[in-house]
Amino acid sequence: MSRDDRRHGIMRAMRLRRIGQPLVAEDVPIPSPGPGEVLVRVEACAVCRTDLHVVDGDLPDPRLPLIPGHEIVGTVAAVGEGTATHAIGTLVGIPWLGWTCGECDSCRSGQENLCPQAEFTGYTRDGGYAGYAVADARYCFAIHGYRPQAAAPLLCAGLIGYRAWRMAGGGTAGHLGIYGFGAAAHILAQVAIARGQLVYAFTRPGDKQAQRFALRLGAVWAGGSDQRPNTALDAAILFAPVGALVPLALDHVRPGGTVVCGGIHMTDIPAFPYRLLWQERVLRSVANLTRRDGDEFLALAPTVPVRTQTRPYRLEDANTALDDLRAGRLTGAAVLLPGNDG
Repeated sequence: MSRDDRRHGIMRAMRLRRIGQPLVAEDVPIPSPGPGEVLVRVEACAVCRTDLHVVDGDLPDPRLPLIPGHEIVGTVAAVGEGTATHAIGTLVGIPWLGWTCGECDSCRSGQENLCPQAEFTGYTRDGGYAGYAVADARYCFAIHGYRPQAAAPLLCAGLIGYRAWRMAGGGTAGHLGIYGFGAAAHILAQVAIARGQLVYAFTRPGDKQAQRFALRLGAVWAGGSDQRPNTALDAAILFAPVGALVPLALDHVRPGGTVVCGGIHMTDIPAFPYRLLWQERVLRSVANLTRRDGDEFLALAPTVPVRTQTRPYRLEDANTALDDLRAGRLTGAAVLLPGNDG
């Protein structure tokens, strides 16, 4: 975007106009922050599998037309009335959870991630596939210790991975299986390994590149999801949105073990014999994130330190990035760089 464009209040954005159709590059007005909001100049926005679920219609009733993207890192360019949380010039991250009511039973009990009125960045609110984004300042996180491109995947792949890891027992699971070794897995594996856990990486059958990547990060075993590990797992986390993996994972965990489904969407889980769940195995899902998750994980990540592997794309190449993610051509995370100047 040129200085003249900014002066006239215009930004470039990739917008979803129809479900199942490619995003369209458009010049649109730069949004203005309302009370309690911040306007963020987007420096980087990672491309998440949830974006695919929105674009492909797996998630119902997105706002249309919509600017996708919810792993946003950028600089605060303006603040709305009454906003004191983040000063102009601060580097912040904007996550999936964009707003909650603060009054329902879920919000009052510390489960704001389950708020029935919650709003979500890049789904029910415009996101970061653009030059600028507006967000509720209360739901933004200060970013320290990372440059924008490296930090972007932490805002969802990292946060959801961290929540799933906690639900799987955190550092108590000595043998941890991770199914689907993409953006979230490559972040979480570093956290788990730093805590002394043994990581077992399950990829698409025959995906030797992802298996080698997992082993380079420190996994003790890597193989296809059609293979059995050489030991029983204490817990398993599924990031691949494939329901057929659930019975396999249950079969791979020990009695009393836990299987966590970390995605927002999954294909149907096939019927399976009760013996796979018996002996007090636990099967559970993870939904969204809380601000507590964000505060904890973003404080933890630099201490590991978590190092994200990213592939940069121009904003106008967002459809290519989505296609590469859909086809499994990525190792690590795709990140859009809007390229604001001056």
